[in-house]
Amino acid sequence: MSMASSVDGALNVPIIDISAFRTGMGRREVASAVDRAARDVGFMQIVGHGVPERAEAGLATAMDAFFGLPLADKKAVRPESAAVNRGYTPPKTERLSHSLGIYSSDDLFEAFNVGTQASDFPDLSLDAAHYPANLWPSGPPGFQRAVEDWFRHAGVLARTMTRIFACALELPADFFVPYEDHSIDVLRMNNYQVPERDLRLEPGQLGMGAHTDYGIVTVLWADAAPGLQILDTGGHWHDVIPVPGALLINLGDLLARWTGDRWISTMHRVLAPVSVDGRVFRRRSAAYFHDGNADAVITTLPGRTASYEPVTVADHLAAKLAGSRGLELNPEAAREAARLRAAVT
Repeated sequence: MSMASSVDGALNVPIIDISAFRTGMGRREVASAVDRAARDVGFMQIVGHGVPERAEAGLATAMDAFFGLPLADKKAVRPESAAVNRGYTPPKTERLSHSLGIYSSDDLFEAFNVGTQASDFPDLSLDAAHYPANLWPSGPPGFQRAVEDWFRHAGVLARTMTRIFACALELPADFFVPYEDHSIDVLRMNNYQVPERDLRLEPGQLGMGAHTDYGIVTVLWADAAPGLQILDTGGHWHDVIPVPGALLINLGDLLARWTGDRWISTMHRVLAPVSVDGRVFRRRSAAYFHDGNADAVITTLPGRTASYEPVTVADHLAAKLAGSRGLELNPEAAREAARLRAAVT
């Protein structure tokens, strides 16, 4: 897979206003801007997205309240198995770089995950292994309502982006619909805050290890705080902090496969939340992963210079999650692993 390009050591993450596409008044211009960002960086900052500020405020409040609970209360909604990508993930229980086949120390973040469920599609006989039921805590008050509200808005934006992608790739407007009409979508709310007693870190330990996202597209809300970095073609890491009002959009592995690497599934990581002078700070993010239908077969589009073997969404996700959550080194990510090994730490 290709990588983000920098110029004179600086990496530009474009700001793109998609309101003209949403209203139908400037679709070609928006699609062209997205195509350039998808080729050059794989990340973009989206404004004019239509997600209301109240939904963002509600999500942030809900996250603060949940992550502020005692650890025992949070662990009460931990899934029985790491194979179930729902509920609470305690700190130091995942290793995202294992999804690339690269060994690392435990990642520092804690998380809470919700997603699409088999019961959301009553007319389909979906496997609950791919669409497990959500695990909701008994409190704090209003948590579920606020999270579900954000989940809906992020889902609408993700599907708006796939319509833009179809236009940018000169495909039929509804090209992605058969691949996403019962998509495995997961919202992962992340909290990066190292307790003072755990300030001593292992060498190279990260808030979240280097990885590419697995599916089609990610809608990312993040604090305007340092930590998120993306990797360029020269193997250098660059900070990314969203501008006010923007949501970060990045492309996943499946789009890189579809486009034969015309578009980038960008390597990224999150540094430990410790400043250069040793002070601990907090960083939050919420990533909505729009991954596609479990049974969809992803095949490189005709005429692309690079090609990948066809793979189902379910099989691709399983291999990646067995690494990050199951802590098994993924043997199916040789290209990505080579990129990470060559990076300047």
